[in-house]
Amino acid sequence: MTTKLTPVDIQHKEFKKAIQGYAREEVDQFLDEVIETLEAEIDERTRLEAQVTELSEKVSHFKAMEDSLRSTLVLAQRTADELKASAHKEVDIVKHRAKLEIEDELRSVKQQIAEAKAELQRVSDKTAAAKLDLRNFLTRQLELIDDAHPRPANAVAKA
Repeated sequence: MTTKLTPVDIQHKEFKKAIQGYAREEVDQFLDEVIETLEAEIDERTRLEAQVTELSEKVSHFKAMEDSLRSTLVLAQRTADELKASAHKEVDIVKHRAKLEIEDELRSVKQQIAEAKAELQRVSDKTAAAKLDLRNFLTRQLELIDDAHPRPANAVAKA
């Protein structure tokens, strides 16, 4: 298992002195460059990790929104289907009521027509009876007149 070096570890690292060693200033300068580069890389990595965390939170938020929208859409579709079914039922009820009302109205009109025909028949029968009574009355009256005033024989031939 390797341990990760930090800029502080590099900065405090001390090497043993050897006779044929490297130039100390060059090594120190190189180590300073390594430290700067490492610090810049660490800063960039920290920034990227923060950005990844932020983006992960946003993705989670958007997934939650997506789930919520999907649920809302399903609920809206279900509600629309229920409203449509309810509207169809109401239309059927209205049609049925209208049909019943029309049938009642038609029955009523037929009954009025039947009553009017019956009344017309009664009036016709009364008119016929009145004509017959009037004809009988007039016939009797003529008979009475004829009996009371007989016609002369030549008048009968002319008539």
